[in-house]
Amino acid sequence: MLRIAVVGSGPSGVYTAQSLLEQSAVAQVHVDVLDRLPCPYGLVRYGVAPDHEKIKSLQNNLRTVLEDGRIRFLGHVEVGPGGVPPELLLRLYHAVVYCVGAKSDRHLGIPGEDLPGSFSATEFVSWYSAHPDSDPNSFVLGARSAVVIGAGNVAVDVARMLARGADELRPTDVPQSALGALAVSRVREVHMAARRGPSQARFTTKELRELGALPGADVTVDAAELARDPDFVDPSALPGAVRRNVEVLRGWVGRGQRPGVRQLHLRFYLRPVELVERDGRVGAVRFERTVPDGAGGVLGTGTYEDIEAQLVLRAVGYRGVPPQGLPFDPATGTVPHAAGRVLREGAPSPGEYVAGWIKRGPTGVIGTNRPCAKETVTSLLQDAPRLAEHPVAAEPLDALRELGLHPVTWQGWLAIERAEAELGQSLGRRSVKIPDWDGLLAAALDPR
Repeated sequence: MLRIAVVGSGPSGVYTAQSLLEQSAVAQVHVDVLDRLPCPYGLVRYGVAPDHEKIKSLQNNLRTVLEDGRIRFLGHVEVGPGGVPPELLLRLYHAVVYCVGAKSDRHLGIPGEDLPGSFSATEFVSWYSAHPDSDPNSFVLGARSAVVIGAGNVAVDVARMLARGADELRPTDVPQSALGALAVSRVREVHMAARRGPSQARFTTKELRELGALPGADVTVDAAELARDPDFVDPSALPGAVRRNVEVLRGWVGRGQRPGVRQLHLRFYLRPVELVERDGRVGAVRFERTVPDGAGGVLGTGTYEDIEAQLVLRAVGYRGVPPQGLPFDPATGTVPHAAGRVLREGAPSPGEYVAGWIKRGPTGVIGTNRPCAKETVTSLLQDAPRLAEHPVAAEPLDALRELGLHPVTWQGWLAIERAEAELGQSLGRRSVKIPDWDGLLAAALDPR
């Protein structure tokens, strides 16, 4: 039997496990999917917005993989400091595939970025997604105006969540604490600002159109800002997806505003240069106006504009962090590899592999993880005859428990699901996520 550990149960980890079963010519392959959280699915559970139920339904596909008898889910297993040393994993398994994603956020690197009221978009997403590392009370939305910095789908997600009413989110699995905070939110103005033009924005047309369909918010665009983009004036040469974005924005020019609803302002050619302090916290964002440089970038104009904001969310990308015990390239935020084989001093390290964002960087959509995982698994299975030669533990779970760990098995995860369904029922809602470690681990122990 070939025993393989996959570290991470998000899409890249689950697709890696699935590919191992589909591609393997070895009669018996057993895969343990390890995750530091007691819940599987990674960013599908803790990163997809709660109102995107179609994308969240991908959990059903991931569930089918994890319920295969040759795959075992072991949650609440930390790999690294305070948990399982990577070198021990190599003694317990013939191979280890790290699918640990990109855990850090990129920073703006401007004065005032650390002021109270300034957060990464990931912190906000974790809050409304009930990630157990997030403080349920971290976002008391007393702000009147919010600024979201970025022009990708994450920026659109957080702007949309700020502009939605609590009644619209009640049917979702958003945690009760976040729902309560959003119900009393005073945010009436949401500004989403990008340093470049509409033809360089990274959001998808579907996400963009959703902003225009919000029942409790109106979208406004600045015609003069849009017109600075030559491709906005004449979008005929743009790729189809970008052209559709531009067409949506063009349709919003001159759109009327309803009284009494939130205003969602999409701004372009604004580069943040400072978060301005007022009364000990962020009070405004200072932007420098930019213009196209003719090569896809922008140039500063020396003209500035302050936008009032008591809440600032930066959505400018993710970055990998060094996994303990593995080589790491700080320039790319990835582990050096050759077709998924971890490289140490330029040579493949026996038994160590990577897939997903820690392999290629935070790029692509969920489906991009499939070919990425397949490439890594192809390399691993080419190495399988040599990997199978070294002895491993008869039962890695025993060794994990000897370390003092208490892994949450698939049955434990099903108990968490059951507890979340019961919580939702008690609140007159559908399934509602449990937002804290103690609650999740207590639910996992329910023997029913």
